[in-house]
Amino acid sequence: MYTRQEVSRVRQQFWTAFGQYMQPITSSEGEKINWVNYRTGEKDIHFRMEADNTHASISIEMSHADHQSQASYFERLQKLKSIFNEIMNEQWTWEQLVPEEHGKLVSKVYIEMKNVNIMNQSDWPALISFFKQRIIALDNFWNLIKHTLH
Repeated sequence: MYTRQEVSRVRQQFWTAFGQYMQPITSSEGEKINWVNYRTGEKDIHFRMEADNTHASISIEMSHADHQSQASYFERLQKLKSIFNEIMNEQWTWEQLVPEEHGKLVSKVYIEMKNVNIMNQSDWPALISFFKQRIIALDNFWNLIKHTLH
């Protein structure tokens, strides 16, 4: 069993390593980008990368306080699903208005990788590969469609 401090330290080490690994890679628009804290430019739309001791996930998460706005953005994103699937080249899960860990209702599009443990450094190459290809593809998708969501 790990202490809270150990978990925090290892997570920080992983995300620092991932950020350093991704640093030379520019966005689809050729700009320098912080891949770990990707900015969509939309207040309540975020790209989330998460990893724990059982799995990893990457998602587009909509967290608008107004559920009608959130539903509207989710529906607009769903209309672009064929483009999304073509760019991502795999099937992701689409969920509208589901509770997140703190009980807030969010809508999200995500994919998971099971049986990986961020605490196990031998899993880091698989985690980095999982996140790298998908965050780059999400960046490509986002830069293609972001202007159509308004």
